[in-house]
Order: sequence, then C-alpha cells, then structure tokens
Amino acid sequence: MAREPWYENEEFWETFRPILLGETRYSAAAKEVQDVIALGRISVRSSLLDLCCGTGRHALEFARQGFQVTGVDRTEKYLEIARKQAHEEGLSLELVKEDARSFSRPNAFDGAINLFTSFGYFEDPEDDRRVLRNLHRSLKTGAPFVIDLMGKEILARVFKERDWLEEDGLIMLEERKLHKNWSWIENRWIILKNGERKDFELSHRLYSAFELEQILKECGFEEISVYGDLAGAPYDHMAKRLVAVAHKGN
Repeated sequence: MAREPWYENEEFWETFRPILLGETRYSAAAKEVQDVIALGRISVRSSLLDLCCGTGRHALEFARQGFQVTGVDRTEKYLEIARKQAHEEGLSLELVKEDARSFSRPNAFDGAINLFTSFGYFEDPEDDRRVLRNLHRSLKTGAPFVIDLMGKEILARVFKERDWLEEDGLIMLEERKLHKNWSWIENRWIILKNGERKDFELSHRLYSAFELEQILKECGFEEISVYGDLAGAPYDHMAKRLVAVAHKGN
C-alpha cells in the first residue's frame, strides 16, 4: 500500500501549525496583503482567490478590507480555524475544501494569490501545470496572479543541511537534502516537546526565477514580472523570496 503523501497528512499540519502559522506570521499578514495589492495592482473590493489559504491569515485580511474572498485548502482543520475567525469578526468569507489540482471556477476572479511556498508539492511536474491551468481558467481576462516561493537561487545562498530552533519549550530539528539536479528538496522535521517526539518527512519542487516564469507562460500567463519580495524589491543577490506577478491574457 502506497504511503500517504506528506501534504495530505492532517497530523503534520496540526503539529507544525504553531511554527508555520504562529503570531509572528499573523502579525505580518496586514503588511503582506497591502504589498500584494500594490504589487499586483489588485482592485479593492474585487473578487479574489486565495489558493492554499491555510488558516486564512491572508484571506481574512483581504475580507477585512472588503474583498470578496474565496479561500481554497485541502486541510479541514485549517479551514475550521479560518471559519471560526471569520464568524467571530462577522466577515463574509467563502472557504472551500478541495485539492488545488481540481479546483476550478472559470472566469470567476479578479485576482488570485498563492503565498508562503504553497506550490510544487507534487512529484509529477504535470500536477504543477494542472494547478496553474486551473488558476488561469479561474481568472477573468487581464486579472493578476501573485505567487510567492523560496527561490532556488535564494536557497543556494542560505542553504544549511541541518538547523534547529527552540521556542516556548518546543525544539524543532530540520535536515535538508537536495536531489534531482537541484530540482527537488527533501526535508526531515523533528519536534521535541514535553518528552514526546514527532518525526515527519516532506519534500517539494524547487524553481528558479527563469523556471517559474517558463511554467507560467506554458500555462497561458502573460506579462510576467519577478521580484525579490512582496514589497517589489529586485530579484537579485539580496532577494528574500521569489515572487512573480502574472496576468491572464486575452
């Protein structure tokens, strides 16, 4: 019997939620949303797709600013957190449990986002194209799509084979290995807390700026610009992230 892919493992997402989506991440969401709006020139109060929305930290912020937001994610517990927060704040927010490879709503959105390295999880490269084609199909003509990854060039500059952090009595150990000519990274994450140990393996595809631009073009996107962060810094030796803004053509 084939092992369940790591991104379908609900225990993984719940275990690492405090680290991946802690208070620091939430406090950064308002600024990141403002940057995305400016970078993508997304019209205020328009319809927006947040693909792989997680617990909704960006989707909720867009909703607070009057956008008609649809958040899509495959992790039910994360969607429950987003639903609860939206209810508490009286926000109108559509949340859909679906795989990014299958979600499509033709010509429905004025803009789309995919942030925080939420792309490239699938072993088959055609699945990445399927996600992007669905996104392209779901956008209205001329609509922008903003994607944010850890670029291959940045990783080469900062790469550490092993790393660790300690926070609030929790210790996290990380081990990384590169494969397939720098196109794939395998990670091993270990959590130690209250005498308990949890061990997970996760992996994903790595994209350079050129490779990301090419796959976006293959999937129908036009007018593609690349930046070094959500604020629009150049994608150079000082870049912190690989951010691309692409548009659905005519």
